Amino acid sequence: MSTQEVLIRVQETPNPSAWKFVLDRAVLNDGKATYSTVQEAEHNILANSLFQIDGVRQVHFFQNVITVTHQFDYDSDKIQEEVCAVIQTRMPVHNPNQTVVDEKKMARQNLSPELQAIEEILDRTIRPGLQGDGGDIEVIKFEDNKVYVSYQGACGTCPSSTTGTLMAIEGILKDEFNPAVEVIPL
Repeated sequence: MSTQEVLIRVQETPNPSAWKFVLDRAVLNDGKATYSTVQEAEHNILANSLFQIDGVRQVHFFQNVITVTHQFDYDSDKIQEEVCAVIQTRMPVHNPNQTVVDEKKMARQNLSPELQAIEEILDRTIRPGLQGDGGDIEVIKFEDNKVYVSYQGACGTCPSSTTGTLMAIEGILKDEFNPAVEVIPL
């Protein structure tokens, strides 16, 4: 664990209430993790400390990125400053191997052929863009030609996730999977 100062680059996301903090070191070595409550984050020192910042609503870890979503009526500059301070003090004791590898990815071989196809299409076309903006998408279930999804990270409260992004996802799945498919956000 390094005690040198963490280099942090703060980036906007399409969600005006979410910021990406790109670090010069790993936050997670495998998978991703989304914490929506302080209780969910209780065993992760870094995530728990970020929830101690007034106004923080969600924390998302992916590779060397931390996406913090805050209440829309809070001062973004103040939250950014406090998040950077927490990262500086907590990264030296943070373990990037602490979070279990994303079990859903490992369990894909147990999915139906339809869900495997949907996941492959999302991995190739949609997820890179969402992850680049500090978010992600999780497929909850597929039934009756309906794909039920949940947005994560910055995408969770982004206004475009229920409009333009949703239409793009549905359009790609109609083209590449089934013209009758419908995507429903949960």
